[in-house]
Amino acid sequence: MRSNLWLIAGGTLSALAALLHVAIIFGGPGWYRFFGAGEAMARAAERGSARPAIIAIGIAAVLLVWAAYAFSGAGAIRRLPLLRTALAAISAVYLARALAPVPILLLWPERMSPFVLWSSIVVLGYGIAYAVGTWTAWPALGPVPSKR
Repeated sequence: MRSNLWLIAGGTLSALAALLHVAIIFGGPGWYRFFGAGEAMARAAERGSARPAIIAIGIAAVLLVWAAYAFSGAGAIRRLPLLRTALAAISAVYLARALAPVPILLLWPERMSPFVLWSSIVVLGYGIAYAVGTWTAWPALGPVPSKR
């Protein structure tokens, strides 16, 4: 399969986001605040609670799996199971997250923050990379013919 630059870009973005989540753990409470985790998470980190780190590691792990699926769809690593399904689902999750400001603006405008807006724009880029990459690779992502 020919390399798919859209999926390579999406996988790279997901891997970088995973690394950022790990860096936030080491950055401490100020980083949790700056990157929008919320005051409760920052205060928990200040108290020495393991909860913020566990959540950040969990998010990083999911993002690394998503990166692996993008790289697999691009042909950069071996084919992973349920490749079409996973890439379509990952694209949908990123694009749905990009729409977060819409219900917030309609239902709770007082909760709209610059973080929600900017992170939605960033995640929209991720979603576009995955969606376009998945769409262009779709025929090659189908079932592998059996060797009989």
